[in-house]
Amino acid sequence: MKTIQFPRIMYPFPSAINQYAAAAHEQNIAWVQTFRLVNTDVAMAKFKKARFAWLAARAFPNAAFEELCIIANFNTWLFMLDDQCDEASLGKREEYLKRMTASLLDVLKSNRVVSMEEGGILAASLSDIWVRMRQISRPPWRLRFIRSMEDYFESCHWEAVNRAMAQTPAVAEYVAMRPYTGALFADVVAIEIIEKVYLPDTVLQHPLVQRLVLACNNIVCWANDLFSCDKESQQGDVHNLVLVIQEEEKLGLQEAVDAAARMHDDEVRLFCRLEKRLPQYDEATNAELLRYVAVLKSWITGNYDWSFQDTGRYKVSVGIPEAELES
Repeated sequence: MKTIQFPRIMYPFPSAINQYAAAAHEQNIAWVQTFRLVNTDVAMAKFKKARFAWLAARAFPNAAFEELCIIANFNTWLFMLDDQCDEASLGKREEYLKRMTASLLDVLKSNRVVSMEEGGILAASLSDIWVRMRQISRPPWRLRFIRSMEDYFESCHWEAVNRAMAQTPAVAEYVAMRPYTGALFADVVAIEIIEKVYLPDTVLQHPLVQRLVLACNNIVCWANDLFSCDKESQQGDVHNLVLVIQEEEKLGLQEAVDAAARMHDDEVRLFCRLEKRLPQYDEATNAELLRYVAVLKSWITGNYDWSFQDTGRYKVSVGIPEAELES
């Protein structure tokens, strides 16, 4: 057992929560029961405690109820997929993932409505989400979303290969891949249909806007790595910023945590600088861009607030000296 001082994380962005958070939580419980994603009383108690819908409610504070339920179900589905991938044995994981992700991509690309009997629980539940997403989206958006999911699945394969080979990625490689393994790009794409923020591709593809999105992604994912480094270390999973820094630089756990926290804080400062330099367009586009950036900020603060106020998924007290982490 090693004792470390866990860094205090602070963001200069407001916290907010959707007015439909509690109702979306109840809908999310009913949804996972419908698709049998949770099958035992013990698992259901753990699921309710996780309160995944509250993460969506904090990240998308202005979404209407139906849209909030869609994104809450989607993020819950991602957590369930991640858990299932982690349970696959090391020897079969890569082959298993390739088959599974190919079938899931087919649901998105072919717009097939899949039953649980035909395609299994994960495909059927994704099919349900995709039907509802398609009803409120345009074809160009669907292509962007599918591309984000392709990138996410590819990153899952990358992780699986590393696990099978007992290989720890270099810090630079991990930093390059982490935005995809967190699937946050898919949630960012979803801003359009969930919060009804409509921006042309010329704005979304502007280098400064792209870097702002990456900064948001890095902040959220690296914060999660700080929160979960103990859990992942115990599980033997090296895909964590703290753990790859510790391995590559041959540091103690406290030093690696501090280094990861510095990277995280640098990215917060970069986000703030970039926000002040947003490209300028016509009045209506500028207003939409500000709404878009507001959701990115909600993701940053919402992820933190959910992690330490709402869910039982993480068991770390940030900023309290002598927080105990096992290495």
